[in-house]
Amino acid sequence: MAKAKTQFICQNCGTVHTRWAGKCEGCGEWNTIVEEDPMGGIGGGPGKTPKKGRAVTLTSLSGEIEEAPRIPTGMTELDRATGGGFVRGSAVLIGGDPGIGKSTLLMQAAAALSRRGHRIIYVSGEEAVAQVRLRAQRLGAADTDVLLAAETNVEDILATISEGKRPDLVIIDSIQTLWSDTADSAPGTVTQVRTGVQAMIRFAKQTGATMVLVGHVTKEGQIAGPRVVEHMVDAVLYFEGDRGHHYRILRTVKNRFGPTDEIGVFEMSDRGLREVSNPSELFLGERNEKAPGAAVFAGIEGTRPVLVEVQALVAATSLGTPRRAVVGWDSSRLAMILAVLEAHCGVRLGQHDVYLNVAGGYRIREPAADMAIAAALVSSLAGLALPADCVYFGEVSLSGAVRPVAYTGQRLKEAEKLGFSAAVFPAASSDLPKGSAGKWTEVDSLPDLVARIAGSRLKAPADQEDA
Repeated sequence: MAKAKTQFICQNCGTVHTRWAGKCEGCGEWNTIVEEDPMGGIGGGPGKTPKKGRAVTLTSLSGEIEEAPRIPTGMTELDRATGGGFVRGSAVLIGGDPGIGKSTLLMQAAAALSRRGHRIIYVSGEEAVAQVRLRAQRLGAADTDVLLAAETNVEDILATISEGKRPDLVIIDSIQTLWSDTADSAPGTVTQVRTGVQAMIRFAKQTGATMVLVGHVTKEGQIAGPRVVEHMVDAVLYFEGDRGHHYRILRTVKNRFGPTDEIGVFEMSDRGLREVSNPSELFLGERNEKAPGAAVFAGIEGTRPVLVEVQALVAATSLGTPRRAVVGWDSSRLAMILAVLEAHCGVRLGQHDVYLNVAGGYRIREPAADMAIAAALVSSLAGLALPADCVYFGEVSLSGAVRPVAYTGQRLKEAEKLGFSAAVFPAASSDLPKGSAGKWTEVDSLPDLVARIAGSRLKAPADQEDA
């Protein structure tokens, strides 16, 4: 009988190789190729004969729907990002840069839940018990009943959390430090991470305990390890922030029990994370209203409106190739806006350096900021400050037309609440609030916006003469 030919399959992208290699040609990851038998065995061993399956009961889509039981933490921003609290029996993956505050956030959440009478177990694989206790004292959580352990073996962790009363929440910090006796590889490798996550998720589903896993990130900002881990868990959260600023954002990118693209905003202090209920005031706190090149963008993060200042600096260049520097926005989209301004609006920026910055270290991810970016660029080039009480939003197409965006009403209501009495947005926008006292300006194309800014420049000398 001919011997079955083995295959070498990448555990990250699934690419099949004829022989083992250190680097996968499909995804470029290292040490992700594992030898597998086509019959089902791993490592070239014999495959098992599959047993006869049993028929399962089929049902229809209609029927009673049960709400997922949740555990609210009492931290408003964390509950907002998770969709109302942690769901019992779910697995949540939290990633973020080193030192950004993941352990601080989870320690504060564990303390808040413990004060509400829940049984919380915190398992640390990176720090000793004394280090975790120091953090708890600094955060004012040392007086709570959070149970602490320092362990990295998967079997020992499962045996520990299975003893006694079922825990309501288990925190594993972090999954890259776990190792299992069933996998013959070092901690942090693809096989160990996948084995450890599978064991923790199985425990959560069987017992109804919520499992929170902390994951390391790569230099590109993605959670390290096989991408299949993000598919296995029920929710994926990213804790983001800039070391030069105090604020932190907890962003939801996946949630099987709630909305995605929600954010929770925190401010880092010497006593831990403080919740920020109104992030717009945080990003507009030190605004210079008389400086040219500054425009206020009315954005949306999930269901939350956020107002942030966009700053642009356009200066004549002495270089053969002008510089384009962007902080907090997509550089490719800036190049598109510059091309549209030059092609359809007659704004010549080919001999100017362009610097763009989003104030406060915030990062804009939606195309609705196109009109605010264009207004800031034209304002800087003309040397004329935009109205201090006006917000801008709208998507710009390659033809120069301005396309409407979603949640227009929420953006305008947030602007009015913060004292902005004027707004410039697309003409075809719907969902406009009724009974508003604000001054709204609807534009059809980007040349209309440029003409309005240029027209205000012509009116400025006359106003100065009247003064």
